[in-house]
Amino acid sequence: MKKPPTVRDYMSSPPLTLQANMCIYDAIDFLLENDISGAPIVDKGGNLVGLISEKDCLKLVSKGVGHELPSKEATIEKLMTKNVYSIHPDMDIYYVAGVFLNKVYRRFPVVEDGKLAGVLSRVDVVKAIRDYLSSR
Repeated sequence: MKKPPTVRDYMSSPPLTLQANMCIYDAIDFLLENDISGAPIVDKGGNLVGLISEKDCLKLVSKGVGHELPSKEATIEKLMTKNVYSIHPDMDIYYVAGVFLNKVYRRFPVVEDGKLAGVLSRVDVVKAIRDYLSSR
């Protein structure tokens, strides 16, 4: 029987990343310029420290601060999600499909040996399903 595909087979690697000390506005530009809805945040050693998403950016105006947006010096460190659920590159991708159904995330950071190895999105899992169905 054929071995099921793993996260490693479909993850984006190396991932597009940000640093926690990056200006909020530069981070928003980065997301828009790369046509992505979020990105992992790493420290200088490549360790995952958080995640920034469109949803985090919406928090800037949803709390009634639309007229008092953060200064140009404000960093993404205070805006980012810090306790991020991550997955391992050797996980069965079909298992991860179930995890996506039980979590609100659009993407998971992939961590191996404590370092960010890639990112797996829901679209990546759909590609795995397509590949499986076309091979039958």
